[in-house]
Amino acid sequence: IIAGGPMRAVFETLGIQDVVAKSIGSSNPYNMVRATFDALKHQDSPRSVAARRNIKVSALQSRRVGGDAEAVAE
Repeated sequence: IIAGGPMRAVFETLGIQDVVAKSIGSSNPYNMVRATFDALKHQDSPRSVAARRNIKVSALQSRRVGGDAEAVAE
């Protein structure tokens, strides 16, 4: 986890381990937590990204450094 302050706490609590985040603008902890949850709500699944790019999910995940083609998040 590479994130500062309240964002790190949110990611650790949710069990998210592979993330890089940076806050630009307000450093108010309440706003940072709210913005973090808002960003997480708008994340696309690997399946929807692969469909949008017209490739297979395994091809998408194999491009990640250390990506595991077996683990497919919904």
